[in-house]
Amino acid sequence: VQLQASGGGLVQPGGSLRLSCAASGCSLDYDCAIGWFRQAPGKGREGVSCISSSDLGTYYADSVKGRFTISRDNAKNTVYLQMNSLKPEDTAEYYCAAGYVNEYYSGSYYCGEPRTFAFDYWGQGTQVTVSS
Repeated sequence: VQLQASGGGLVQPGGSLRLSCAASGCSLDYDCAIGWFRQAPGKGREGVSCISSSDLGTYYADSVKGRFTISRDNAKNTVYLQMNSLKPEDTAEYYCAAGYVNEYYSGSYYCGEPRTFAFDYWGQGTQVTVSS
């Protein structure tokens, strides 16, 4: 599985960005879960949002609920993270990660509460900076 994350940048507080994660090697409409994680300087990597092929459930960290929306385009095999009402505390390197959904690992395994060790495949990070 290969993942290509993009869409980061510098934005003012209250602004919006849309991150993209293009996946190859797993299918979003069949056997793939994609999670978004972020890591701020000096902090651990935290799960932000997640979506899987096996069900319609999604996950959002409490800190982003109501502001971030995850979606997928199966035809493009791409997951998007729309980030609105951005705050300075959203500043971080954002990573997308993938895991295979199968009879052993369900969508809920990955997206019930995304954990870094559950995901085997990682894309490069994209920097999001929220600052005036």
